[in-house]
Amino acid sequence: MSKSLLGAALLLAASCAGAAGAPPAADAALIQQGRYLSVIGGCNDCHTPGFGLTGGKVPEAQWLLGDKLGFSGPWGTTYPANVRLRLATMDLAAFKTYARALTTRPPMPYWALNTMSDHDLEALYAFVKSLGTAGDAAPAALPPGVQPKGPVVTFPGPPPAAATAQR
Repeated sequence: MSKSLLGAALLLAASCAGAAGAPPAADAALIQQGRYLSVIGGCNDCHTPGFGLTGGKVPEAQWLLGDKLGFSGPWGTTYPANVRLRLATMDLAAFKTYARALTTRPPMPYWALNTMSDHDLEALYAFVKSLGTAGDAAPAALPPGVQPKGPVVTFPGPPPAAATAQR
Protein backbone atom coordinates (compact mmCIF):
# COMPACT_ATOMS: atom_id res chain seq x y z
CA MET A 1 0.00 0.00 0.00
CA SER A 2 6.59 -0.19 -6.56
CA LYS A 3 3.73 -0.11 -3.24
CA SER A 4 1.62 2.70 -4.73
CA LEU A 5 1.05 0.74 -7.91
CA LEU A 6 0.14 -2.37 -5.95
CA GLY A 7 -2.25 -0.32 -3.81
CA ALA A 8 -3.95 1.15 -6.88
CA ALA A 9 -4.37 -2.32 -8.36
CA LEU A 10 -5.84 -3.63 -5.12
CA LEU A 11 -8.21 -0.67 -4.93
CA LEU A 12 -9.39 -1.27 -8.47
CA ALA A 13 -9.91 -4.96 -7.78
CA ALA A 14 -11.77 -4.29 -4.54
CA SER A 15 -14.04 -1.72 -6.14
CA CYS A 16 -14.86 -4.06 -9.02
CA ALA A 17 -15.42 -7.12 -6.84
CA GLY A 18 -19.14 -6.50 -6.36
CA ALA A 19 -19.78 -6.26 -10.09
CA ALA A 20 -17.56 -9.13 -11.15
CA GLY A 21 -18.51 -11.69 -8.50
CA ALA A 22 -15.97 -13.07 -6.04
CA PRO A 23 -12.64 -11.26 -5.87
CA PRO A 24 -9.44 -13.04 -6.85
CA ALA A 25 -7.85 -15.06 -4.03
CA ALA A 26 -5.16 -12.45 -3.23
CA ASP A 27 -7.79 -9.70 -3.00
CA ALA A 28 -10.07 -11.96 -0.95
CA ALA A 29 -7.21 -12.55 1.49
CA LEU A 30 -6.58 -8.81 1.77
CA ILE A 31 -10.29 -8.14 2.36
CA GLN A 32 -10.41 -10.90 4.98
CA GLN A 33 -7.39 -9.38 6.74
CA GLY A 34 -9.17 -6.02 6.76
CA ARG A 35 -12.29 -7.64 8.19
CA TYR A 36 -10.16 -9.19 10.93
CA LEU A 37 -8.52 -5.83 11.71
CA SER A 38 -11.90 -4.10 11.94
CA VAL A 39 -13.01 -6.66 14.54
CA ILE A 40 -9.88 -6.87 16.69
CA GLY A 41 -9.22 -3.14 16.34
CA GLY A 42 -12.64 -2.42 17.82
CA CYS A 43 -13.85 -0.39 14.83
CA ASN A 44 -17.29 -1.99 15.00
CA ASP A 45 -17.60 -1.37 18.74
CA CYS A 46 -18.45 2.27 18.02
CA HIS A 47 -19.01 2.52 14.27
CA THR A 48 -21.57 -0.34 14.04
CA PRO A 49 -24.82 0.22 15.94
CA GLY A 50 -25.56 -2.59 18.39
CA PHE A 51 -22.31 -4.47 17.80
CA GLY A 52 -21.19 -4.57 21.42
CA LEU A 53 -24.67 -5.15 22.80
CA THR A 54 -25.17 -8.22 20.60
CA GLY A 55 -21.74 -9.70 21.11
CA GLY A 56 -20.82 -8.89 17.52
CA LYS A 57 -23.89 -10.52 16.02
CA VAL A 58 -24.73 -7.68 13.62
CA PRO A 59 -24.92 -8.70 9.94
CA GLU A 60 -21.79 -7.62 8.09
CA ALA A 61 -23.93 -5.62 5.65
CA GLN A 62 -24.64 -3.25 8.58
CA TRP A 63 -21.04 -2.83 9.72
CA LEU A 64 -19.30 0.54 9.92
CA LEU A 65 -22.40 2.65 9.16
CA GLY A 66 -21.75 5.08 12.01
CA ASP A 67 -24.03 5.65 14.97
CA LYS A 68 -26.31 8.22 16.57
CA LEU A 69 -25.10 7.19 20.02
CA GLY A 70 -22.89 10.05 21.11
CA PHE A 71 -19.84 10.12 23.35
CA SER A 72 -19.93 13.13 25.61
CA GLY A 73 -17.26 14.62 27.85
CA PRO A 74 -15.26 17.80 28.43
CA TRP A 75 -14.56 17.94 24.65
CA GLY A 76 -18.29 18.10 23.79
CA THR A 77 -20.09 15.25 22.06
CA THR A 78 -18.73 13.15 19.22
CA TYR A 79 -20.50 10.60 17.07
CA PRO A 80 -18.95 7.58 15.36
CA ALA A 81 -18.59 8.37 11.67
CA ASN A 82 -20.04 6.30 8.87
CA VAL A 83 -16.70 4.86 7.76
CA ARG A 84 -18.17 3.54 4.52
CA LEU A 85 -19.25 7.03 3.46
CA ARG A 86 -16.01 8.56 4.71
CA LEU A 87 -13.92 6.25 2.49
CA ALA A 88 -16.29 6.40 -0.49
CA THR A 89 -14.57 9.47 -1.91
CA MET A 90 -11.00 8.41 -1.09
CA ASP A 91 -8.61 6.44 -3.18
CA LEU A 92 -6.06 4.28 -1.40
CA ALA A 93 -3.34 6.95 -1.35
CA ALA A 94 -5.75 9.54 0.09
CA PHE A 95 -6.91 7.05 2.75
CA LYS A 96 -3.34 6.28 3.81
CA THR A 97 -2.55 9.99 4.09
CA TYR A 98 -5.77 10.54 6.06
CA ALA A 99 -5.12 7.58 8.37
CA ARG A 100 -1.56 8.67 9.12
CA ALA A 101 -2.55 12.28 9.93
CA LEU A 102 -5.90 11.74 11.66
CA THR A 103 -6.45 13.24 15.09
CA THR A 104 -9.91 13.20 16.60
CA ARG A 105 -11.72 13.81 19.83
CA PRO A 106 -12.37 11.00 22.31
CA PRO A 107 -13.05 8.15 22.37
CA MET A 108 -11.59 7.40 18.91
CA PRO A 109 -8.17 5.75 19.31
CA TYR A 110 -6.79 7.54 16.24
CA TRP A 111 -3.21 6.75 17.32
CA ALA A 112 -3.87 3.09 16.52
CA LEU A 113 -4.84 4.00 12.96
CA ASN A 114 -1.87 6.41 12.71
CA THR A 115 0.58 3.59 13.46
CA MET A 116 -0.86 0.81 11.29
CA SER A 117 1.48 -0.69 8.72
CA ASP A 118 0.92 0.02 5.03
CA HIS A 119 -0.33 -3.54 4.60
CA ASP A 120 -2.84 -3.17 7.43
CA LEU A 121 -4.14 0.11 6.02
CA GLU A 122 -4.45 -1.47 2.58
CA ALA A 123 -6.36 -4.40 4.07
CA LEU A 124 -8.69 -2.20 6.11
CA TYR A 125 -9.33 -0.02 3.07
CA ALA A 126 -10.05 -3.04 0.86
CA PHE A 127 -12.47 -4.44 3.43
CA VAL A 128 -14.40 -1.21 3.90
CA LYS A 129 -14.60 -0.71 0.14
CA SER A 130 -15.84 -4.30 -0.26
CA LEU A 131 -18.81 -3.46 1.98
CA GLY A 132 -19.95 -0.75 -0.43
CA THR A 133 -21.31 2.70 0.21
CA ALA A 134 -24.38 2.71 2.46
CA GLY A 135 -26.13 4.54 5.25
CA ASP A 136 -26.31 8.13 6.34
CA ALA A 137 -23.73 10.50 7.76
CA ALA A 138 -23.38 10.53 11.53
CA PRO A 139 -24.59 13.60 13.41
CA ALA A 140 -22.14 16.50 13.58
CA ALA A 141 -19.99 16.81 16.70
CA LEU A 142 -21.23 19.20 19.36
CA PRO A 143 -19.01 21.65 21.22
CA PRO A 144 -18.70 21.64 25.02
CA GLY A 145 -21.80 22.92 26.77
CA VAL A 146 -24.23 21.98 24.00
CA GLN A 147 -26.73 19.38 25.18
CA PRO A 148 -27.11 16.43 22.76
CA LYS A 149 -30.68 15.52 21.77
CA GLY A 150 -30.17 11.76 21.62
CA PRO A 151 -28.55 9.11 23.78
CA VAL A 152 -24.94 9.51 24.88
CA VAL A 153 -22.26 7.71 26.84
CA THR A 154 -20.87 10.24 29.29
CA PHE A 155 -17.19 10.26 30.14
CA PRO A 156 -15.80 12.02 33.21
CA GLY A 157 -13.11 14.65 32.90
CA PRO A 158 -9.48 13.54 32.80
CA PRO A 159 -7.91 12.72 36.15
CA PRO A 160 -6.00 15.47 37.94
CA ALA A 161 -2.33 15.62 37.00
CA ALA A 162 -1.30 14.68 40.56
CA ALA A 163 -3.34 11.47 40.46
CA THR A 164 -1.87 10.54 37.09
CA ALA A 165 1.71 11.17 38.27
CA GLN A 166 1.29 8.81 41.25
CA ARG A 167 0.48 5.77 39.10
